Amino acid sequence: MSSESHEGLVFTSKLAEQAERYDEMVECMKKVVKQEPELTVEERNLLSVAFKNIIGSRRASWRIISSIEAKEEQKGNADHVRLIKEYKKTVQKELSGICDDIINLMEGSLIPAAQTGEAKVFFLKMKGDYHRYYAEIDAGETQKNNALDAYTKASEIATTTLAPTHPIRLGLALNFSVFYYEILHQAEKGCGLAKSAFDEAVTELDSLDEDSYKEATLIMQLLRDNLTLWTEDMQEAGDGTQVEDA
Repeated sequence: MSSESHEGLVFTSKLAEQAERYDEMVECMKKVVKQEPELTVEERNLLSVAFKNIIGSRRASWRIISSIEAKEEQKGNADHVRLIKEYKKTVQKELSGICDDIINLMEGSLIPAAQTGEAKVFFLKMKGDYHRYYAEIDAGETQKNNALDAYTKASEIATTTLAPTHPIRLGLALNFSVFYYEILHQAEKGCGLAKSAFDEAVTELDSLDEDSYKEATLIMQLLRDNLTLWTEDMQEAGDGTQVEDA
């Protein structure tokens, strides 16, 4: 088995994951997609984990720097604010580069190659997620509109092909509701989407086996946590920190 064979690349990706070398994991999975864009469930999960980890640390950095920037602005430290804004450009460039990378991969290879409803929903949801991350650092309308389009298409397919308790459908509802609440600032729509997904799933929980039950209820708890937080937030007009699955 060579390191550049399909099997070798998948193995090396798993190895990189265990070693927490996510940049290399991303490069391995990009090569896998180039060889065969129709991924197995294991391969698409590896791809998702790889990109989730390299984007996650940058998103955390962006939030911390933005918080410090706001505090310095309140203090009137113009020189500090200027330096912070310059530094933020570095993080913004990294974030946008990662988002462009995975979005291009999905548009050019992964979504066209997806054959099942589950795979299509998985990648359209993922596309929506990365346009949403892009929208966090880009005040324009393009990323918001692209995220809304991807999430909407994913929801349409999920409704007809996946059960209400399916983890991918629940995860989609979770992240789509976060998008409405956090990015579009449409609180009622976000709450309505989360509540609808939760209520639909509740009615079918009894039909699940133990593993599926645990997986579904884990995401349902996140939906409920957000609903509780957002309801309180709207009542108090305070700040809330929403949770998402990706």
